[in-house]
Amino acid sequence: MTSNNANGQPMSVGVVIIGAGQGGYQVAASLREAGYGERITIVGDETEHPYQRPPLSKAYLLGDTTAERLLLRPQSYYEKHTIDLVTNTRVTHIDRAASRVALSSGAPLAYDHLVIATGARNRLLPVTGATLDGVMYLRTLADADAIKQHFAAATNIVVAGAGFIGLELAAVASKLGKQVVVIEPLPRVMSRAVSDAISQFFAGAHAQFGVKLMVDTRLERINGSGRVMSVSLSGAVEVPADLVLVGIGILPADDLAQAAGLPVANGIVVDAQLLTADPKISAIGDCAAFPDSVTGAMVRLESVQNAVDQGRCVAKRIAGHPAPYEAVPWFWSDQRDLKLQMVGLTAGCDRTVVRGNPAERAFSVFCFRGDTLLGIESVNRGAEHMFGRRLLAAGESVTPDEAGDLSFDLKARLARLAPARVASAG
Repeated sequence: MTSNNANGQPMSVGVVIIGAGQGGYQVAASLREAGYGERITIVGDETEHPYQRPPLSKAYLLGDTTAERLLLRPQSYYEKHTIDLVTNTRVTHIDRAASRVALSSGAPLAYDHLVIATGARNRLLPVTGATLDGVMYLRTLADADAIKQHFAAATNIVVAGAGFIGLELAAVASKLGKQVVVIEPLPRVMSRAVSDAISQFFAGAHAQFGVKLMVDTRLERINGSGRVMSVSLSGAVEVPADLVLVGIGILPADDLAQAAGLPVANGIVVDAQLLTADPKISAIGDCAAFPDSVTGAMVRLESVQNAVDQGRCVAKRIAGHPAPYEAVPWFWSDQRDLKLQMVGLTAGCDRTVVRGNPAERAFSVFCFRGDTLLGIESVNRGAEHMFGRRLLAAGESVTPDEAGDLSFDLKARLARLAPARVASAG
């Protein structure tokens, strides 16, 4: 909905961003950096200003950082850049015909362009006892604060799910001296995201941390009277628990888009420029399904890098500089002294090459389909991770033999890339 000024000329009502996470913040910041001068409004349902989420399952739970240090920007930044930040407020409806959204406060908010950056919500544990006190999920700062309070009195902690979040929580709990059991229904840890070599390494590392891993095991029931006391597992096994931390995946928060009649398929469907079927609406981050620039397959990525880079891409388009989204995806996970960094999408990999020695707790796994490099998984090898980011962004590859040869000079390989392509990849 565009209003008219006193002279009868159309007057912009600006950009509205639903979601005050890293992606939503990035759209606003990048719009101002690109010279966009119209109104920008971020609407978020949490009470806090936009903050970093990755440290919640790591440094924040350990007490190594504070809530204030998690903030992406202080209040003064939003004031200086005239970004309206509306917190503790939900968008309840998108009226596409009128180009406005309804807020939980009851006020309508008009837009020239709408960006949906609603992220994702936790997948809930579908078992009896899942609502008992002491069964907890981590998604927000408030969740992390609640878990920290429960840690103090907890002795036996069960973690449901051996994905990134589950293992990060297990790593923190074990470092705090708790008895930790991780339950995973699949045959190996992080199985949907990493190679077998990485899975095996992290399973061994967690065993050294004192964590008991139970793979190929289903959590069937949570027991207690008002509060959790134990969990029942497949095979008639019962494990004591005074705290159950659930990390069994997330689901895209695409309800608003679906209710507005936008196509949804494991996320809000967008094109190569991150536009939905409505040319006035974009979607980014965990809630968006977009075409991979390499394969064309529709993908939905759950990573800060993806949310940030998509936020920048949308902001440039709105500011008049459209371009397809082609960023190379990368991810990371910190588990005690181990930093796992991944670049590329390795689904369809049919060959892996280990570079380095896992026994030294520093190595990389190069993932290939045929002789084409799909991605690299690195443990405590930051230089090889950066090599992969620059190489894949330039559309280049190495051979399996080169990847496994420690005498092969990765820096020299980068130097052979066209300078312009390397610069754009960095």
